[in-house]
Amino acid sequence: MKELSIREAREKLAHLEDLLDREGEVTLTRRGKPIARFVPVVRRRAIPSHRRLRESMAPLATPSEALVREDREHR
Repeated sequence: MKELSIREAREKLAHLEDLLDREGEVTLTRRGKPIARFVPVVRRRAIPSHRRLRESMAPLATPSEALVREDREHR
């Protein structure tokens, strides 16, 4: 974790991305006390595809819409 004063942050603002890549986290200080923290944004994970699972399953003998309709009629 790197600590930068406000003055240093102004000077290194153009290189903040490189600094975050190297350090992982940067704390901004004013008179030696932390006032802000910069952390890289975590990229979202891709939504997994369940295509292979769906393709590996055998089709139902009775369509699901018929099963739902039958269940609702019995309630």
